Amino acid sequence: MSNTKLIIEERAANIGNFMVGRLLPFRQKRMVGPFIFIDHMGPVCLSDEENMDIAMHPHIGLSTLTFLFEGAVMHRDSLGTEIEITPGAVNWMTAGKGVVHSERTPERLRNSKKMMHGLQIWVALPKAEEQCEPSFAHIPADTIPTWQDQGVQFKLIAGKAFGKESPVPVYSPLYFIELKSNKTKTLSIGGDLFGESALYILEGSITSDGNTYEPKQLLVAKDATLCAFEIAAHSTIYIFGGTPFPEERFIEWNFVASDKAIIEKAKKDWQDNTFPTVPNETLRIPLPPPKRFGG
Repeated sequence: MSNTKLIIEERAANIGNFMVGRLLPFRQKRMVGPFIFIDHMGPVCLSDEENMDIAMHPHIGLSTLTFLFEGAVMHRDSLGTEIEITPGAVNWMTAGKGVVHSERTPERLRNSKKMMHGLQIWVALPKAEEQCEPSFAHIPADTIPTWQDQGVQFKLIAGKAFGKESPVPVYSPLYFIELKSNKTKTLSIGGDLFGESALYILEGSITSDGNTYEPKQLLVAKDATLCAFEIAAHSTIYIFGGTPFPEERFIEWNFVASDKAIIEKAKKDWQDNTFPTVPNETLRIPLPPPKRFGG
């Protein structure tokens, strides 16, 4: 990637149950296209006494994309959704004007050792959709476009690219692509991308212009034209990006908006307990003291 603009290292962040590696937002780069938040969860082995238990919490102005490599998460939300996400599938929850959800280890795994590894992503909504009605979509793993090219396995998890379209119901032009290679290959895929673009290395490495980049690094391109790079054998990388919004986005806690007043109202609504609730859930995560996400 000869036009690398910025290299972002994973930074440890505590989400309550365990540490994650935070990629976005970053002090020098708040968003890549519409992507505004990315956490790398794990890999972590939880004992038979340890479980993921993220109680009810709210969102506005964004869609969440959960993509697991290992483990399972039971998703429950204020729309009445109750579904287990497993590796390779996509949970896509659009908060719009407001949704509440919880994320927990499924009952079948709570008393056994289990792995947890995946990506938690927030995609900001276009201004016209920020206050839309909330919705939820679960996309099974076998419906996500997967193909081979140049000896590399591609998977279009969300958006449009390479003449293909993922069934994930996105709201703006974007792409989120997985590349896996068992052999060392040189790739040139820039012509199929647009807007802003970044490359995240999950495992293995890539080499470009004599520089080698390794896991836990996020490479932000100067433009979407990812020039030729070499992907090492046994590597998995993710390329994501899309068309940036014309307006700035503000982010505080779990809230995203183009207007700070919308965030302030959401904060008050959560404190006043006027958000919808998740059926059969009583525990709520309280609004934290003022703090902006950042590098």
